[in-house]
Amino acid sequence: MSIQTRKERERAQREKLIITAARELAEAEGWEAVTTRRLAEQVEYSQPVLYSHFKGKDAIMTAVALEGFADLAAELRAARTATPDPAHALAQVGAAYVAFAERRPALYDAMFSQTVNLPFATPQAPAALHTSFNELAEAVGPHAHGADPGLLTETFWAALHGLVTLMRGGRLPREAHDRRLAILLARFTHEPASQGRL
Repeated sequence: MSIQTRKERERAQREKLIITAARELAEAEGWEAVTTRRLAEQVEYSQPVLYSHFKGKDAIMTAVALEGFADLAAELRAARTATPDPAHALAQVGAAYVAFAERRPALYDAMFSQTVNLPFATPQAPAALHTSFNELAEAVGPHAHGADPGLLTETFWAALHGLVTLMRGGRLPREAHDRRLAILLARFTHEPASQGRL
């Protein structure tokens, strides 16, 4: 192995260590607790070493968000491909999306609420963003029935995000969540919402 290859591998390992530390600290104490000073202490590198990898906290959050989109895409893919039935696949994807947001609130916030330097909804968006959106689109597509599949996917995503955000913020009661999700899915699959729980 060349010296250059070893240095590149070590650099990638340091970056991964910093990103992991930021995720863990944010999940434990919130994003306001994530500072370059705290991260430097956590990973046992100096602040200048952190700055040699990331320009600051926003850049670290952007890297965390990218990891989050890759994680979300994998979970949505697993949910979607677990069943051949399109209506059930959409239900599984909706449930997986909500579960992801509930299980990893700080990561979800980095992806959708915090300031990150990512171009959304453009061809220049990183592959992880396209992949996670495409997993939603694959689940929504069979239910388009002549509607624009991209816009329908955006609408489904916005509805899921809205439900998650309002519930997490205490604006919607948690105990009615399953019924709300069933109503949303019924609108997309044209099935009666009275079926209750997913």
